[in-house]
Amino acid sequence: MSFFTSLSGLQAMQTDMSVISHNLANVSTNGFKKSRTAFADVISSNVSTDPRKMVGSGVSVKGTVQQFSDGSSNQTKSALDMQILGEGFFVVKSTGLSDQVNYTRTGAFTVDDSRNVVDAQGSYMMVYPVDNDGNVTATGDKSLTNLQIQPTSGTPKKTENVATKVQIPSTATVKDATAFKRTDTSTYNNSVATRIYDANGNPMTMTSYYVRTAEGDPNATPQPNTGTWQVFTYVGETMLTPDRPGITAAGPVEQKYDTTGALVAPTSIQFKPFIPASGAAAQAVKLDLTGSTQTAAASAVSARTQDGVAVGQLVGITVDDAGIIKASYSNSDIVPLGKVAIAKFSAPTGLRQAGSNYWQATGISGKATLGFAAAEGFGSLKSGQLEGSNVDITEELVNLIAAQRNFQANSKALDTATQVSQSIFNIRA
Repeated sequence: MSFFTSLSGLQAMQTDMSVISHNLANVSTNGFKKSRTAFADVISSNVSTDPRKMVGSGVSVKGTVQQFSDGSSNQTKSALDMQILGEGFFVVKSTGLSDQVNYTRTGAFTVDDSRNVVDAQGSYMMVYPVDNDGNVTATGDKSLTNLQIQPTSGTPKKTENVATKVQIPSTATVKDATAFKRTDTSTYNNSVATRIYDANGNPMTMTSYYVRTAEGDPNATPQPNTGTWQVFTYVGETMLTPDRPGITAAGPVEQKYDTTGALVAPTSIQFKPFIPASGAAAQAVKLDLTGSTQTAAASAVSARTQDGVAVGQLVGITVDDAGIIKASYSNSDIVPLGKVAIAKFSAPTGLRQAGSNYWQATGISGKATLGFAAAEGFGSLKSGQLEGSNVDITEELVNLIAAQRNFQANSKALDTATQVSQSIFNIRA
């Protein structure tokens, strides 16, 4: 029997060293949880056995117990890197045919080619749907959905009205409007550019070029003007055509200012429809110049507005402590996309390790209870950091040395039992 007793000790210590080696191998694995080997003694007895004369029969491995203490916190620069501080697991769903739901402590997520948020294995991160205020609209495991980040936000609207309040200098020199070339700055006195949008939300530049053509006639009645200007307006490379009776071709609009420096006419210009360079639908633009002045001051634009709306382009992702994931767009939209789902178990040590830092629920662990970050019984969530392994190298090395010594001791006991048996075999009658 001593052979089997020593053999059970050797097998148990071999298992212990394997568990410790597995821990050491994953010392740098984010979200890894170490395990400990649990042992139990083996005793053979029956109802007639004298408890004072019972002798053990060795040791057995009762199991490897996972240790779910928090690992170290490692700072990163990605908002989609998340760490759960305390109890809980991220919920991920495989992209294969099985749609297997797994649970992980590794919160390193990225965006794939289809704009889905996935982990290193390509599994979807599962979230709860939210409304525009970030309130969860549905709960329960059937409500979970994969998080997808849209590259744009908002509904585009073409520009129809532009308003600019311009100050142009009364000291500007007179130029020949027939010699105007937008590429030659010497042929005009001033220019004002405004960003506008086509029907698809694409940006365009509307530029008005001011050419002073006369200083005014002091003998004019009833009100002398102090300046006449020709204004050429372009959108991109296209010169616009004023929508006025008798005008059929693109060209300038004449403006006049009185002795007070106020714009006399016209205070607004309606242009005929044009086709944007992007190929979007034709659009007509009205330019409102109310409030524009001509004084001795330097040229300036005191006000500039337009009613077009661009489509917002994705500029950033944030995750707050409540687990709300928000996307920021170039048009100032901030859109809540979902709330990170967190799962917990009544007996997490009963979870089945599935590899790749995944766990799966079992009858021992119980069914997952779903919730949110910082809710009662759930850990808090931090963005921009990852949970490291909870393996302590020094502790594991000491345990490995102890397991090795125990293995050697059992090996020595087995050797001793062999020698005793050999001595018995050598006894001669």
